[in-house]
Amino acid sequence: MKILVTGGAGFIGSAVVRQAIAAGHEIVNLDALTYAACLENVASVGNSPAYAFEHADIRDREALDAILARHRPDAIMHLAAESHVDRSIDGPGAFIETNVNGTYHLLEAARAYWMAEGRPEGFRFHHISTDEVFGTLGETGKFTEETPYAPNSPYSASKAASDHLVRAWHETYGLPIVMTNCSNNYGPFHFPEKLIPVVILNALSGKPLPIYGKGENVRDWLYVEDHADALLTVLEKGEIGRSYNIGGENEARNIDLVHMLCAILDRLKPAAEPYAELITHVTDRPGHDARYAIDPTRIREELGWRPSVTLEEGLEKTVRWYLDNEDWWRPLQAREGVGQRLGTAPSAVAEPEETGAS
Repeated sequence: MKILVTGGAGFIGSAVVRQAIAAGHEIVNLDALTYAACLENVASVGNSPAYAFEHADIRDREALDAILARHRPDAIMHLAAESHVDRSIDGPGAFIETNVNGTYHLLEAARAYWMAEGRPEGFRFHHISTDEVFGTLGETGKFTEETPYAPNSPYSASKAASDHLVRAWHETYGLPIVMTNCSNNYGPFHFPEKLIPVVILNALSGKPLPIYGKGENVRDWLYVEDHADALLTVLEKGEIGRSYNIGGENEARNIDLVHMLCAILDRLKPAAEPYAELITHVTDRPGHDARYAIDPTRIREELGWRPSVTLEEGLEKTVRWYLDNEDWWRPLQAREGVGQRLGTAPSAVAEPEETGAS
């Protein structure tokens, strides 16, 4: 297939691009190259005749129309999104603009293109989302595709809204869509503002390893290359109009995850003191969801997919990758907001913006 991937210079999107080209697909990578994007993520395929790059914003309908007409893809995989919860607390507007309005413009461009092409039967619009739209779990239970939406952060609310738009465009206009909601990803090329790269890079620099609250929040960890494989499986085999939850089957408390990373670093890059000595508990994130866990029964039974990388294997691969790729992550630490604690003090009432009027 020829696949248009939005956000293909990001963490998950670039894994999809690399894996799709390895599988024999053609890729058009559409990315606005915002702060978290990095074209080095796809440098390994950048010279492939099966790869093309388009620098564009999903909020730009005119650009979307031109790109679709020029490349005529067989499918769209929509991964472009603002995704950092802490940033969404400090600045929710960017999340509404990209995740909600951007998805709307992409859906409309896709619908117009699909109709102009004669509604080809094989066309797919694959919307990639998060398990955070379902809110939080207690000590038991797992998210299924029927779990009611209950987002608790501006980020997850914006993704929930985009999910609803995609479903509506299928039900109302017949746009052939598939949807996926994934658990927490990790692995190579992970932008250094999320928990796992922060812990690895802070440890290597001898800086504190920040743990929100008591570190008892539980996440289901999904190795990014497993996720990319699952996404391509859903694109090729998923039932139109259906959603699929993708999980790593690797639940862990944040504090336990950090201790696992420290133990790997102690073995691969020993320091004068054990890295766990750097663990520092900090003020918890506002509205911090207690636990996420995915029930992957549908994708396993219907499409035959399940994760192949255990948490222990994936963390070791990830630590080794960061140790071997300082040239990739070092420049990114100078980007806006990286290395700073964000999302700590949301106001109950937003302050009015300065207008400059006297």
